[in-house]
Amino acid sequence: MGPLDGLLVADFSRILAGPYASMLLADMGADVIKVESTQGDDTRSWTPPERDGISTYYLGINRNKRSIALDFTDPEDADVARELAARADIVIENFKPGGLAKFSLDYDSIAATNPGVIYASISGFGTGLGASIPGYDLMVQAISGLMSLTGDPDGPAFRAGMSVFDVTSGLQATIGILAALNHRNAVGVGQHVEVNLLSTALSGLANHSSAFVAGGVVPFRMGNAHPSVFPYEPLATSDGDLIVTAANDPQFQKLCRVLGVPELADDPRFARNEGRTANRDILRPLLLVRLKTRTKMEWFRELLDAGVPCGPINTIDEGIAYAEELGLDPVVLAGEGASAMPSVRNPITFSATPPRYDLAPPALDEHGRDIRAWLEREKVPQ
Repeated sequence: MGPLDGLLVADFSRILAGPYASMLLADMGADVIKVESTQGDDTRSWTPPERDGISTYYLGINRNKRSIALDFTDPEDADVARELAARADIVIENFKPGGLAKFSLDYDSIAATNPGVIYASISGFGTGLGASIPGYDLMVQAISGLMSLTGDPDGPAFRAGMSVFDVTSGLQATIGILAALNHRNAVGVGQHVEVNLLSTALSGLANHSSAFVAGGVVPFRMGNAHPSVFPYEPLATSDGDLIVTAANDPQFQKLCRVLGVPELADDPRFARNEGRTANRDILRPLLLVRLKTRTKMEWFRELLDAGVPCGPINTIDEGIAYAEELGLDPVVLAGEGASAMPSVRNPITFSATPPRYDLAPPALDEHGRDIRAWLEREKVPQ
C-alpha cells in the first residue's frame, strides 16, 4: 500500500504536465482514472520512437492508470465524467482555462457536489489575460527567457533538450495537490490548485531570474559556463569532454593536486572562487594542458576518488547504464506478464510505503466498461 492508497484521482489532462503529475500520484498508491477523448491522448500517436506500435512518449508517463474514453459533447458521457468527478478526491485538468465550464466540469460545478475535492488546473499562462495563449513548453522556454540562456554566446538561442517546464509544472501541481490534501485533512474542505507554465518557469530559473529581480542584472547565455563559478563546465581531455564542477576552494585544491599542478591553488588569481571566475580565460588553458594528457574516464575515476565532482557527457543509454552500475535499479517493469512494460523507476524512495508498478500504461478505454459499471452502481446525487 502506497502513501496515497485509497485516494481516487480523475485525470482529465493530456500530453505531459498533467499526466506526469497523475503518474506520480499513481506510483504512490492513488487510484488514477485517465479520462481520454475517443481519439485518445495526443501522445499516443507521437512517434517515433514506439514500442509495439505505441508511442514511447505515452508509455513513459501513463503507468499505473486505468483508461476510459468519453466524449463530453455526448450527454451520457458527460454524465459519466461528472459522476466520476463527484466521487474523486483529486481532479487534474489542463484544458484551456474555462473550457470545462460548458460541461459543468469546472471547479465551481464539481465543488458544489464534492466540497472536499482537490481540483488542480494546469495552464500555459494563467487564467487572466494569458488564458487564450496556447501553453506549449517551447513557447514558454522562449517567452520566459530560458532560451536566451541556452546555447553558445555567439550563436543562436536553443531550447532545452526536454520539455523542462511541462515536467516541472507537473511537479509543482503534485506539490500543490499534496499540500491541499494536508489542508483538507485539517479542515475538511478541498480547494482549487492552479499552476501555469510561465510562473513555473520564472520560479525555476532561480538564480537567473533573481539576478534581474534582486540585482538588476539581465543574464545572457554563456554556453556551458556558469556565471558565478569556475571551473563548472565541460573541459577537454584526450578523448572528449569531462564535466568538472569544482565549485568551492577545497574542491579546486583537490583538482589541482590530482592534475599535478598544486601551485595553481596557491596562485592569488585562482585561490578564491571570485578570482577563478574573473580569470577563467587565463585559468582554463592551464587546466586543459593537464587534462588532455589522459582520457575522460581515467580522469573521471581518479577525480571522483579524490572528492572532485565531475562526470562524462553520456548518452541516455550510458546514463541508465551508470545508474545500474551504482545499484540504483533505474528500470522497472510496470504491470505483469506479457503486458509488462519497461519504465523508469519513480525517483522517490520510501522506507515503509514504496512506489508501486502494478499497471502497464493502459490501452484506450481499456477499463471503460468496468469504470462505467462501478459508477452506475452507486451514483452520487447531483
